[in-house]
Formats: sequence, C-alpha cells, structure tokens
Amino acid sequence: MSDHLMNTYLRQPVTFTRGEGVWLWDEQGEQYLDALAGVAVNGLGHAHPKLVDAISKQAAKLIHVSNIYHIAEQAALADKLCEISGMDKVFFCNSGCEANEAAIKLARLYGHNKGIENPEIIVMDKSFHGRTLATLSATGNRKVQAGFEPLVSGFVRVPYDDVDAVKQVAKHHPNIVAILVEPIQGEGGVNIPKEAGAYLEALRAVCDAHDWLLMLDEVQTGIARTGTWFAFQHTTIKPDVMSLAKGLGSGVPIGACVAAGKAADVFTYGKHGSTFGGNSLATAAGLATIEIIEQEGLRANAQKIGDLIREGLNVALQGVAGVVAVRNAGLMIGIELDRPCGNLVKMALADKVLINVTADNVVRLLPPLVMREAEAHVLVQRLAVLIKAFLSKQS
Repeated sequence: MSDHLMNTYLRQPVTFTRGEGVWLWDEQGEQYLDALAGVAVNGLGHAHPKLVDAISKQAAKLIHVSNIYHIAEQAALADKLCEISGMDKVFFCNSGCEANEAAIKLARLYGHNKGIENPEIIVMDKSFHGRTLATLSATGNRKVQAGFEPLVSGFVRVPYDDVDAVKQVAKHHPNIVAILVEPIQGEGGVNIPKEAGAYLEALRAVCDAHDWLLMLDEVQTGIARTGTWFAFQHTTIKPDVMSLAKGLGSGVPIGACVAAGKAADVFTYGKHGSTFGGNSLATAAGLATIEIIEQEGLRANAQKIGDLIREGLNVALQGVAGVVAVRNAGLMIGIELDRPCGNLVKMALADKVLINVTADNVVRLLPPLVMREAEAHVLVQRLAVLIKAFLSKQS
C-alpha cells in the first residue's frame, strides 16, 4: 500500500504476486480462484505460456516507435480483426473509453459531413461507456457523472431494450446521427435483452431507415466473451462501428474502434490520433490473443463453461429466497438478488474467490475463457454456499 496513490479505488485488502490459468496467489502464498479475470481482461487467464512467449519476443525486438511510421504488428492485427468481424477499418487506442471516444467523434464527424450542425447520439439507461468526459456523459449512471458537470451535450437517452422508445426519438430529434449501445450491459447488471438478436436487428433496421450509424460497445462482450468473437455475431446484423478493448490484449492495454461501410472512411488525415495506440507490443499481444483463442477452441469453451456455471447455480440456488435470476451469455454471468449484495465481494475474497458486484444487487462473474469444467464446479460450489449464507444473514 502507498499513501501516494490517489484515492480513486476501494481496493480489497490483498496483493497478488503471481498467477497461472484461473488461479492467483497472494503475498502469503494463499491460492484464489479468479472468476473476474481483471474485469473481462485476462481471457487467457494468467501467465499463458504462448502469450508470455509472444510478448517477451516482441519486447526484445521493438516496443514502440510511434504512428508516424508503419507498424507491421498493427497492420497484421487490423487485418485479423477485419477478417473475424467482417468489418473494414480499425483505429487503435489504449482502452475502452478511448475506443468509445473515437466512436463518438466519428459519429459527430459523420453528422457534420451530412450538414448536421449539432449531431446527437442515442444512448441507453444503465449503460456504461467509460470515464472520459464524453463517455461518462454517454453513460447512463448518475453516480459516474456526479461532480463532473457540465456534461458533454449531444446525447439522447432512452430505456435499454426498448425499440419503440428509439422510434419515438426519431420522430422528434432530427439531428440524430447514431445509436451507441452495448449488446449486453455489463456494468448495468449483466442485462441481456429479452430477445437479444431481435433487439439489435430492430436497431439495425431503424438506423438503416434514418441513415444513422449503429455503434456497438463490445468492450466487455468482445473477443470471445459470449461464445462468438463478438456479441453481434449471435445475430444476423453487422454494426457500422464497434469498440473493443479489455480482452483484446489479455492484460496489455489496447483498444480499437472498428468501422465498416459508410463509417470506414469518415476519419481522414489529422482527424484523430493516439501516441501509444497500436504500438508494436500491444498489437503483438492482440495477435497472440486471437491466435490462442483460435488454437484452443476458447469461443466454444466460453459458451460451454458459461452455460455449465449458469445451470449449476440454478440447481444449487433453486428455491432460495432472495435469488431473482441467474443469466449468462457465454462467460458473462449475472446472479441477480433482491437486495444490495456488495458485502459478498469481501465474503468471497475470504473464501478465496474473486467476484464482483455491479448495479448494487448483481453478482457478476467474468471468468477467464480458459476455465475448465472442474474449476467451474469449484466456483459453483463455493459461490452457492456464499450466496446462501449471505441471504440467510439478511433475512
């Protein structure tokens, strides 16, 4: 601990010194099951040998040279992302909020190019897009926004999973240029649309009818988290813009704003940039991440293990008063309770399990994509006991 760190995090009282797969060890040598994966970052778990090898080799050759020059690893990762997404162009940055910031700027420029002086973007209640001024303004959470007013204007908010509300906005806001939406809301409580595919397909139809951009925030859902490379691939549609980060670099900071069709060439020389974005080390990590996911069948594994965890928890928690629902899309799992449950994080830590609580009453699990059945069973068993104990104390 240091007295010189700004007090921006309520850190748990533990320091980890090493990891392997889904396991972490603290300074005392105690072993923990990681069901959070650095908040959906460490998809390959910890110390994956192929990733370590790729990063080490790249660091020994070249880490950073600047976007003033061509970067071979960056070009290769852009090609790969477009290959697996079916999209056309990529801008690299360092984080999810930067990827969303790029998407917001792209949408505004798209609007200005159409002659719209004050372009607006439709965003959703309970959404989370980042903590820069623009992305926190787009975020549907007053706790994130409080104290940072005046917020950035140009956002029109509607309820999540409500296409009719979007259609009503279209009637009264002639300056709309885009919709920015998470296919599944992570910070908002692992909220999955009632008909996930139909929701995105309906939004796609509205955007096509009005010449808007459909922009998907796949920072948390992307890179195999939900069982496909990207959550939109569970549907028939393709977005115009997609933001990525988190799992793309397996812990090495990297973000990407990916665009297709009419959005692909909106940015031109001098319109956007990033000092560190897409440097050799970060993009080498991204290439290795995608290659390992392909080689080890981790997309299918995410679906299989995520369903196994959901089904196991449903059985273990059946009939337990206070449990509202267990839901998942691959290894993006939410256990909704009928009361605030932040204390479960400390209880789980004491039982050597890393979890998260979001939206006050949803236990969020984001295990590494490499989790296997035996480890999933351990997680279900430990977590079911913890949730029952918590609810019995609260009743």
